[in-house]
Amino acid sequence: MSKANSTRTRERADEHEQGSAHGAAGEQLSTAPREERPETGAGVPAMSVIGWVRWFWRQLTSMRVALILLFLLSLGAIPGSLIPQTSVDDMKVQAFKERHTTLTPVYEALQLFDVYSSVWFSAIYILLFVSLIGCIVPRTGQFVGQLRSRPPGAPKRLTRLPAYTTWRTEAEPEEVREAALALLRKRRFRGHEVADAVAAEKGYLREAGNLVFHIALIVMLVAFASGQLFKSEGGKLVVEGDGFSNTLTQYDDFKSGSLYDSDSLAPFSFVLDEFVGTYEKSGPQRGTPRTFEARVTYNEGADGAERKGVIKVNEPLVVDGTKVYLIAHGYAPVVTVRDGKGKVVSKSAVPLLPIDNNITSSGAIKVMDGYKDKDGKKTQLGFKAFFVPTFAGHGKGQMFSQFPALDFPVLALSAYQGSLGVDSGLAQNVYQLDTSKMKEFKDKDGELLKKMLMPGEKLDLPDGGSITYEGTEEWASFQISQQPGNGWALGGAVAAIAGLAGSLFIQRRRVWVRAVRGADGVTVVEMAGLGRSESAKLPEELGDLSAALVTTAPVAPAAPEKPDAADTPDGSAGTDATNEAGSRPVHPAEAPAEGAEK
Repeated sequence: MSKANSTRTRERADEHEQGSAHGAAGEQLSTAPREERPETGAGVPAMSVIGWVRWFWRQLTSMRVALILLFLLSLGAIPGSLIPQTSVDDMKVQAFKERHTTLTPVYEALQLFDVYSSVWFSAIYILLFVSLIGCIVPRTGQFVGQLRSRPPGAPKRLTRLPAYTTWRTEAEPEEVREAALALLRKRRFRGHEVADAVAAEKGYLREAGNLVFHIALIVMLVAFASGQLFKSEGGKLVVEGDGFSNTLTQYDDFKSGSLYDSDSLAPFSFVLDEFVGTYEKSGPQRGTPRTFEARVTYNEGADGAERKGVIKVNEPLVVDGTKVYLIAHGYAPVVTVRDGKGKVVSKSAVPLLPIDNNITSSGAIKVMDGYKDKDGKKTQLGFKAFFVPTFAGHGKGQMFSQFPALDFPVLALSAYQGSLGVDSGLAQNVYQLDTSKMKEFKDKDGELLKKMLMPGEKLDLPDGGSITYEGTEEWASFQISQQPGNGWALGGAVAAIAGLAGSLFIQRRRVWVRAVRGADGVTVVEMAGLGRSESAKLPEELGDLSAALVTTAPVAPAAPEKPDAADTPDGSAGTDATNEAGSRPVHPAEAPAEGAEK
């Protein structure tokens, strides 16, 4: 077919006139609510209370306000990421307050240390939730109504639509309409025959994707809210050979949501059999972990069978919906303390905290009960401990580890005696030694008694006691968390991406095919398309449909040079000549669309 049979695009200046001519054909291509604008003028009456309520509800449930609230929610989460939060780490919050005495009152007034439970963040959260529901419910009803309805009939003048083509054929009008309906249905259009034309529509998944996107946002909001309200999270440091049982008393620290019930703790336990860590020994990445895993034996339930498991970084152990993460690793020197009479008072592995990437560690060793000096007097002992897994050697700089592995372990101790302060009833940091009520053990020179020990060596105390460095165990720190909303949040995020992709890349469009008998007895076929938005694909698709329909309704021989006005379906006069294929050319004032010719 020649250029005279091609589709065309309307000019911007004619949009208003053509839009009114489309009538019902151009309506309901979207479920977006219509914005109501008050009439301007001096005589606008004042709204009543109910009127103001309706106006506020319409504004709140508009997509514009929903996007603004979503932006505010994202903006409000920024201080929650930059400022220490009480719900995450109370120690960091206290340290921040001590360092910033001027900012602290301002942050407290704005609830910036508890952003996610603050009044202003909760208000934005609830308003966004209400806005999305108020917007989605009516749009869902409209969309269901559109699915149940049929595409509207063809406009009177198809030439005014943005994509249009026409030709003449010797096939009967009924045959053309029947073939057109079959073709459109084969191309997954939903169509039916109305009067002298076939009306078809396609692309409903665009609106479905739009609704899925917004429903997914609600699911994500509910998931995040439930995750904060019903979550539990705690930490536990376990030395090799020791275990953990999932009860509140076993945690080193524990935090939970406001609606969490401690009875919902999943019953399980595990024992740390071995921690395996290997490190890069040379090159620019020397000391980088290559193997970092905790091998455990765990039991699910009170009487569950023992199972073996391996916990790695970002590969948690999952037991009955609870996840056990491996978050840290360190060393625990094994020390034996003997009193003045040589009796073993304490023998245990004492975990020390790493202070650098090579696991240089520090901490405290405390002997609270059972120690007596050579005269039989009871006292408490305290040792400041400094440990390096790989010592560089004497005379080779400060005592810092040169490598994370246990290649040359050395333990440095400083000895104190007196009251540890544990009987005061106040909580103490187990990794720090309070020497305010203690006295230093003195060496022969009158200085603080201290010594660097290798495995098997001991430090003799002036009162007859001693402490021996027996060897080194490894420890691993675990985070045990239960967040019921994670699965829903992930599903909502996936659904939101899928819905957004559908709303962006699927085009809603309608196609009409009119077939009527002309005054000369030859059937005139008109085909036109209308999309929700202008797209280059619509003329191309219409061209493909017309080419497929021509196989059933082939182009008739050329018509007379000067057809009468009655030859055109809308009664308008044609041009001075028809094209080579015999189709009615498009009116000169209505240029065919670029790239749509057939």
